[in-house]
Amino acid sequence: MAMKFKTRQVDGVTILDLSGRITLGEGSVTLRDAVQDAVAKGEKKILLNLANVDYIDSSGIGELVSAFTSVKNAGGELKLLQLTKKVHDLLQITKLYTVFDVKDDEADAIKSFSA
Repeated sequence: MAMKFKTRQVDGVTILDLSGRITLGEGSVTLRDAVQDAVAKGEKKILLNLANVDYIDSSGIGELVSAFTSVKNAGGELKLLQLTKKVHDLLQITKLYTVFDVKDDEADAIKSFSA
């Protein structure tokens, strides 16, 4: 299943609701384009909702790190929301769980962004 996303705004936070698989090729390119588009529009608070992402391969992990870095370099913050168990375990194994700010609750995640 190809990755799809919807963008919405809540209290000044851009939320990308992702679904499908973030894998080499189309999935990682879709993610990259979505994040670059938000940064290009001047969005500084980006929340990636991964509740419906069932699989991420090494290329997808690289894309998450790249997205995190480009948002940070643009003076913004990127956080992850509602990881599935598979994705959570993957971030634990790769030690990236400590790099990303991961939230389980959307309202808490939105409040956690600096003013």
